[in-house]
Amino acid sequence: MICTLLSLFSLFLRKICDHEERTFLLIKPDAVQRGLVGQIIKKFEQKGFKLIGMKFMLASKELVKNHYSYLSNEPFFPGLLKYMSSGPVVPMVWEGPNVVKNARIIIGITNPEDCIPGTIRGDFSIQTGPNLIHGADGVEEANKEMYLWFTQKELISWKPAITTWVYEGCILKV
Repeated sequence: MICTLLSLFSLFLRKICDHEERTFLLIKPDAVQRGLVGQIIKKFEQKGFKLIGMKFMLASKELVKNHYSYLSNEPFFPGLLKYMSSGPVVPMVWEGPNVVKNARIIIGITNPEDCIPGTIRGDFSIQTGPNLIHGADGVEEANKEMYLWFTQKELISWKPAITTWVYEGCILKV
């Protein structure tokens, strides 16, 4: 009985440690221009998430139009296209348990005036338009967005040495 319970517990811990959800984040031109890229990345690294893909690039209007197609009927859409293709952006893919939900918390809500201090938008953003960073709002959306900006070969699977010290139960993994 005890051996069976230990085996089940071991299997449970393995699942916690091996579960790697992915999310897509995009550092916008205003954050790049203000020199905030490092500070934004630092928030996700300090939380314990793993960066598996990143680029520094100019986004074409076609790519931005495809990415934000769900906003195409909004009156601000032409301005969004112009803004997002006005300078370099940093698309990224991060991995970790519940990373989609946690990334949205780290980013803060869309309107920076209502953000709490400690979030990216709460600390560094003033207005809704230039709000520094985009984050996928669900796993399905994250998958769609990451493969719009990255190929499978550009996403690197790796295991940080600190994993056992960050994720509960991983140090006991057998």
